[in-house]
Amino acid sequence: MNNVLTLFDHFNTLTPYTIGMDHMFDTLARYTTDSMNRGGFPPYNIRKDGDHNYVIEMALAGFGKKDIEVEMANGTLTIRSVKENVSDDSDIYRGIAYRKFERKFTVADDVVVNDASLENGMLSVALERVIPEEKKPRLITIA
Repeated sequence: MNNVLTLFDHFNTLTPYTIGMDHMFDTLARYTTDSMNRGGFPPYNIRKDGDHNYVIEMALAGFGKKDIEVEMANGTLTIRSVKENVSDDSDIYRGIAYRKFERKFTVADDVVVNDASLENGMLSVALERVIPEEKKPRLITIA
């Protein structure tokens, strides 16, 4: 925790010298706050697939498509469970416990979510970095 505070002290010294970068500092602050409040459930992988594509894989055994919400808003991708915990009296033993969860990922402004699929207990969320024309490399003609 002290390392995080020291990191933000350094960022705070930079803010008077930056213009238009407050969004970046706010995003970093939100990211560290979210990461300190997260547990280890559900486990996930983030995989880079080519130059501009990413895939988040999340292990969700026992969840169906109707039990999961994937939401993208304000630079944050949120994956949460919406399944109600229903206890079944016919269960003699319940080794696969249901847990309500919410997992947040900070996503760059130029990254979009293409789709999400749930297959064999594995949720896959496909993301793509879309580089606007004005940010692509170009040669400048010398007059």
